[in-house]
Amino acid sequence: MAIVRAEPTGVPPTVTTVANPPTVPIFCWREFACGWGAAFVNITVTYPIYKMIFRQMLHGVQLTQAFGQLRSEGMTYLYRGIFPPLAQKTISLSLMFGVYDSTRRPLVEYCHVNPYTAKTVAGMVAGTFEAMLMPFERVQTLLADAAYHKKYRNTHHAFKIIIMENGIKELYRGLVPVLWRNGPSNAMFFVLREEADSRLPKRVSILSQRTQEFVAGACIGAFISSLFYPLNVLKVTMQCRVGGPYDSMWTALMQVYNERDRKLRNVYKGVSMNCTRAFFSWGIMNTAYEQLKKVFY
Repeated sequence: MAIVRAEPTGVPPTVTTVANPPTVPIFCWREFACGWGAAFVNITVTYPIYKMIFRQMLHGVQLTQAFGQLRSEGMTYLYRGIFPPLAQKTISLSLMFGVYDSTRRPLVEYCHVNPYTAKTVAGMVAGTFEAMLMPFERVQTLLADAAYHKKYRNTHHAFKIIIMENGIKELYRGLVPVLWRNGPSNAMFFVLREEADSRLPKRVSILSQRTQEFVAGACIGAFISSLFYPLNVLKVTMQCRVGGPYDSMWTALMQVYNERDRKLRNVYKGVSMNCTRAFFSWGIMNTAYEQLKKVFY
């Protein structure tokens, strides 16, 4: 960019060249990469905990009973079904952070939208994009259920049998609660995460800063996961059926409510373990994400 500087009469004007300010591209691959890596670390560490929570969601049993089920099945089945969440979550978190960043920045920088509105809209858009990966979540649910151990050998076999017998539509059973969960929870996560990042003090030592990143992500993740827990219960209830009519969310809620002695607190059975898993899961994810940002940026 050239700037012409006016000089006194009789003196030729001088031209000063100033470099154009650097611009950040709308599509930033680094955000996608950081999200992917953070999810990979998280899933490999927390998958056994997820399976115990899943059994509580599905059967309404106590934690000790869920642990006993997994223990009796042995190590052979402990990591059974990990590929779908590994594939789904790594791509999902990649989309979550990447699509969020690619949506928020244009809204703020070019459309001059209120930052909080931009964060909310970007979170909703990212959550909707994540729902495209629902077939992985669907197959993960079936592979984690002991009732289908003999029917589906692995991820590829499950996809093949489901599509052959019931069509692709079957992979999207339970889509409505997933959409209601993804969009609002993503928006809430990003707003709270960025508020915590701006308001919490900057630590001097590396250890204290990592600890703060872990605790901030853990507390936000545990709160949001507990708030939206009933939607996960409905999703699991709807997805543990293969074939037949597609129930509405209300029908699934009434089914769970009636099966669990018509007590609302029983709908939340497993929420304490889910909160614990979310605490460590989002803590690990937030810390890993921040570390990967330092590497990629």
